[in-house]
Amino acid sequence: MSKFVGEGIVVSDKMDKTRVVRVEEYKLHPKIKKYVKKTKKFKVHDELNESKVGDIVQFISCRPISKQKSFRLLKIVQKYSGLGDEI
Repeated sequence: MSKFVGEGIVVSDKMDKTRVVRVEEYKLHPKIKKYVKKTKKFKVHDELNESKVGDIVQFISCRPISKQKSFRLLKIVQKYSGLGDEI
């Protein structure tokens, strides 16, 4: 069984050791022949609480850690360098 490796933006860091990561992808719609943006949210285990809202992170699938959490943080690709808390 292959491991799923994803990359996305952290949209929530309110839970302890858990981050909500939004992954966006563009797919060609078969009927209207336009690219449509699809988004999906994943709950990712962050053991050291090192990622913050707005960071771009990479995660990998693993054994189930809780009911909704089956992914763990691999690395922080890029830190968010904004002015405030907004994304």
